[in-house]
Amino acid sequence: MNILVIDRSTDTQSVALATDGVVAGRVFAGMDARSAEWPVKIREFLAGRGLTVNDLDQVLVGQGPGSFAGIRAALAFAQGLALGNRQKTTQVVGLPSSLALSRDGAHTAVVGDARRDRFWVVVYDGVDCVKDFTLVTKDGLASAVPEHCAVVTPDGARIETLLQGVFGRHYKGSLVPLAQRLAEIAVAHPELLRAEPLPIYLQPAVRPPVSA
Repeated sequence: MNILVIDRSTDTQSVALATDGVVAGRVFAGMDARSAEWPVKIREFLAGRGLTVNDLDQVLVGQGPGSFAGIRAALAFAQGLALGNRQKTTQVVGLPSSLALSRDGAHTAVVGDARRDRFWVVVYDGVDCVKDFTLVTKDGLASAVPEHCAVVTPDGARIETLLQGVFGRHYKGSLVPLAQRLAEIAVAHPELLRAEPLPIYLQPAVRPPVSA
């Protein structure tokens, strides 16, 4: 079985391939989320492993939270690829990108910057989600995370100082959600895969004021 995994939820975009349980990955740091190079990079990545898009059984997309443009572009690419594959049925599935920051055998709280003075929090026990995404203010951060959890973030450039101040020694640093880690989780825990994935957006869209 060939599973292509894409994560474009951060500036460090990545791709991975799981073939019969063996995972290989590649990182495209610094690529713009709207870059038209992405389909070419995917095809080159697959060709380097003797495959084409027609050989894929599944395309797994990191659903975020994260880059609005990147996540939508990844999902659109996956859906277009699946629709265009006339040789076999290619299933599009998803996993939260935050799951890539979980740790086997440990409790991990992943905290991200939701903007507009809000923060998102999700808590994992290993790869099991024990507290789903919640949106909190700065004052609510400490109470949103169980005391025994290690705290990590994909948004260290923006909120690392804040998290260090709130969580002290429990804050373990800034990490990047990578497609390779999502691929490893998908192979080990296929029951976690989400059919018909949608982006994980935790804030309502900003709408311009209506003129009188």
